[in-house]
Amino acid sequence: MLGLIEHETGGDPMNDQKWVRLSLDRLSELLTNRGHSVDPKTVRRLFVKHGYSLKANRKRFTGPPHPDRDSQFCHIAQYKKRFLKAGWPVISVDAKKKELIGNFKNGGRNWCREAEEVNAYDFITDASCRATPYGLYGLNQGRGYVYVGTSADTPEFAVDAISQWWKEEGRTRFTGCSRILILADSGGSNGCRPRLWKMRLQERVADAFGLSVTVCHYPRGGSKWNPVEHRLLSEISINWAGKPLKTLGVMLALIRGTTVGDHAVHACLLEKEYRTGVKVSNQDFATIRLHRHKTCPVWNYTIMPRFKHPQQLETAE
Repeated sequence: MLGLIEHETGGDPMNDQKWVRLSLDRLSELLTNRGHSVDPKTVRRLFVKHGYSLKANRKRFTGPPHPDRDSQFCHIAQYKKRFLKAGWPVISVDAKKKELIGNFKNGGRNWCREAEEVNAYDFITDASCRATPYGLYGLNQGRGYVYVGTSADTPEFAVDAISQWWKEEGRTRFTGCSRILILADSGGSNGCRPRLWKMRLQERVADAFGLSVTVCHYPRGGSKWNPVEHRLLSEISINWAGKPLKTLGVMLALIRGTTVGDHAVHACLLEKEYRTGVKVSNQDFATIRLHRHKTCPVWNYTIMPRFKHPQQLETAE
């Protein structure tokens, strides 16, 4: 049998792990054609005896490391320490994956007498809507906030969630503060590249509230270190595991039933429709008071209000 699979075997050069391209049924057929009548179960036992096993792919590699990766993590740590020590707001933001709202299976298990029966297929046409929970985790008090949108996950939606948080919570908890630090991934609606993200931060946060907005993005593949991921969004997934998100009310109730530390998560709905493909012209982009940091300028920048403010933040570096 080993001679038969010699040209169908691959392996890892760093250890003795091997895999075979052919299936057990096909190998059984080939052996039978050569005068060795064996069934697939026998082939399987022979494989195990010679160190082979059935394995799935394992996600592990995040791609080539960016040369500024380590310096960026140090930069983020310095800014977090600086803002937290001064009592200035530090928020970590990210959008959770979109969820179909309806009688659909939700991964995981929960304690109950009988399992709920749900749709066999996850057709979007059977859903009442598709919801995107946008998470915001405040590092100062360890509180979580989620703004659920039923439209597109755009930079405008992300900024509206931050703006809504400041109006409802931020300006009360941080009275008189004129600066804020936002930690975000480098991709997605709050990524480091979209011009619309920076333009809306200018208009709806910096200008609207007189805030100097400092943004630090985690490098590609570094989202697992973004606090909102493992301190808020993961807790929500655990809390609603195995529970179908039949309506938006159910989704919001399950989010509000999640606790982060000693605090219940705040959740509300953003029903505004957001257009995709909105472009920001060079002329409009030039109006943004954008000050890039010397350290990793693509990932770190401060957006200043376009009008004078008594406690305006100086250029970041």
